[in-house]
Amino acid sequence: MTRRIAVLAVGVVLLLVAGVLGAALPVPYVAQVPGPTFNTLGDIDGAPVISVRGRDRNEVSGNLNLTTVGVGRAGLSLVEAVRGWFDDEISVVPEETVYPPDQSEDEIEQANREAFLTSEESAEAAALGELGYPVKVVVRGVTGDDSPSDGLLEEGDAIESVAGQPTPDSATLTTVLGAVPVGTAVEVAYTRLGQPGTATVTTTSAPDREGSVLGILVREQPSAPFDVDIDVADVGGPSAGLMLTLGILDLVGDTDLTEGAVVAGSGTIAADGTVGPIGGIQLKMVAAEDIGAELFLVPADNCADALGSPATGLTLARVDDLDDALTALQDLREGRTPAGC
Repeated sequence: MTRRIAVLAVGVVLLLVAGVLGAALPVPYVAQVPGPTFNTLGDIDGAPVISVRGRDRNEVSGNLNLTTVGVGRAGLSLVEAVRGWFDDEISVVPEETVYPPDQSEDEIEQANREAFLTSEESAEAAALGELGYPVKVVVRGVTGDDSPSDGLLEEGDAIESVAGQPTPDSATLTTVLGAVPVGTAVEVAYTRLGQPGTATVTTTSAPDREGSVLGILVREQPSAPFDVDIDVADVGGPSAGLMLTLGILDLVGDTDLTEGAVVAGSGTIAADGTVGPIGGIQLKMVAAEDIGAELFLVPADNCADALGSPATGLTLARVDDLDDALTALQDLREGRTPAGC
């Protein structure tokens, strides 16, 4: 064997070894890809994404799709990571940005789910506020099976008064209960699905102040004569807020927001309607283009990244708040080009 052939043979062996190691050697990165989209006006496995109790839902025909990012398993191989870096529809990111090392997988999933539930509440508050319903003290739930309000007060009840004293906000409710002796049977007046009602609740001691509690969790938000429930079991995080808000408005408001068009988007939302930035905007745009979306709603702070997306066939609308999103949808309905990024 000549020296040249020997060197060539060694080189081939080294390349093969490198290829095998590259295929097997894990690196601290994960791949993100376009995830599924969900029409907030439609169903998932036969169950509506947005349910309405206390009134009929509007008949709607369009799509208001929330978009998601799919996340691969931790520990890509070196070859997979390199391949992903050269694919416009894959984002390779450090593992710790998706799976923080100080949290277990269950803790991460729980945190994402809690963020989504908070987003649900903000979406409902923003939508009902846009529709002009008054802000009241609303029950989020009871504190447990041993709560004195269990079976008497329900999630969504608006607390109007306690012991004959009006409770227009949570601070007043706390003040009123602070003067009520523990173990007192008080009359709680509430509104449920637009109908007035009363319940007699025997108070228990407050853990952190003088006086009593009713054993309920409350929040201040607009209260309507109907109840809205959201169910998107496989989605976590807060980025669905904007599209959920628009879905609620389309189903219970006075305007057909899409008139049959396919619209997608993403963005967090605050109770006052402010829209915030989200992650994975370029991948979400790819998912939106794949379903034939005519318009994609982009949080203003994500506009720079959105312009670099491989999904170049989408019309983009820049939104700072809920009013911007509604204006963009009106422009679409009336044949105008919405204000873009």
